[in-house]
Amino acid sequence: MFKPARLMPLMLCLAFASLSAQAQTTPAAPVADAPRIGTFKQVEGETWVGPAGARQAVAPGAGVGVAQRVSTGATGSATITLKDGTVLTMGPNTTMDLSKFQFDATTQEGNFLLDLLQGSVRVVTGLLARINPDLFKVQTPTSVVGVRGTDFIVETQAGR
Repeated sequence: MFKPARLMPLMLCLAFASLSAQAQTTPAAPVADAPRIGTFKQVEGETWVGPAGARQAVAPGAGVGVAQRVSTGATGSATITLKDGTVLTMGPNTTMDLSKFQFDATTQEGNFLLDLLQGSVRVVTGLLARINPDLFKVQTPTSVVGVRGTDFIVETQAGR
């Protein structure tokens, strides 16, 4: 004979497990006051958005905003595509700030500044660097890289 009371504990366990799984895979949203300037296309391992005390894990499809810090851990890597077509690929143990990004799709004008605090990033430039390379820069703790190519890698070590 069917007894619905026996199914209740099982149904509660399944509902709790489903909510737990959802909470662990929810991607981070960009900061509310920072408009979306790009999208995470690929994410592997430990990858976060936000400062160390308030960072959130990200998943492919999550947005990234201007002035956001993006970090990867020892097993992390990520690829971000910006609105002008620029592609940023971060290696493991990398921390960078997307300090400036402005792009007007109509006039194709704007600027870009990436602060690479530690680690490595491969940059395949989009429209901004092709139209006005002087307004596309990557800064490290010890230098500022002016762009004169369309595909390059910048690497820096923390504390140097």
